Amino acid sequence: MKKVMTIAGSDSGAGAGIQADLKAIAAMGAYGTSAITSITAQNTLGVQNVFNLPLTIIADQIEAILDDIGAHAVKTGMLATGDIISLVADKVKKYNIKLLVVDPVMVSTSGDVLLQQDALDNLKNCLLPLAYITTPNMREAEVLSGQPVTTLSEMKEAAKKIYSFGPKNVVVKGGHLEGEAIDVLYNGKEFKYFKNPKVDTKNTHGTGCTFAAALAANLAFGFEVEKALQKTKEYITGALKDSLDVGQGAGPVNHFWKGQIE
Repeated sequence: MKKVMTIAGSDSGAGAGIQADLKAIAAMGAYGTSAITSITAQNTLGVQNVFNLPLTIIADQIEAILDDIGAHAVKTGMLATGDIISLVADKVKKYNIKLLVVDPVMVSTSGDVLLQQDALDNLKNCLLPLAYITTPNMREAEVLSGQPVTTLSEMKEAAKKIYSFGPKNVVVKGGHLEGEAIDVLYNGKEFKYFKNPKVDTKNTHGTGCTFAAALAANLAFGFEVEKALQKTKEYITGALKDSLDVGQGAGPVNHFWKGQIE
């Protein structure tokens, strides 16, 4: 049994965050565990409130899981403050986590800011150097790289800049590109491209969380990064095509879509 741990925020609407992660990990056939960093009052219309948990309980959750159950891969999501990021980085080093997927969550699908400004330096300097792969979307890549990211060429330049912070692999997700949805992988030597037709749906809530969690599970199963990304891309495309019309706003992707890949 492969075990994947997610360290992220809770989404009361269950479309993103910890809840989406655990569903995606289960859909991939792995056993998911969690450490909650923040509690959000959230639905398909947006984030109404956020409470960041005390550092001690975040640390205790991580240690409780890793001391007993362990993890073949770890995925991080919403780490709202610099202190939380530093804490998570310390635990990753303490437990010698090799397969770390860093989803640099900054803004929710509805536009709510989920990363405090002073946390950005800690993300770049403390956590990204420990990452096996990081999975920014185009907007997150802009913030991390400090340069515009609107075209495929700019995605490549941003990936190179983010790679300079220390992760072994960078995938810039191109869901906001015109035309095809093209993800760009950079490993420090070459670029690889993962293409899928763009899915026409308003129900995209939790796409980034689901992508990173599924990727962590695929890596835990031993797939090389390119194969893991290909399988993840196929999974998220199906989850978007069969997305759920839940709530009055942007509904969630369907983690257990019919015909899901094995």
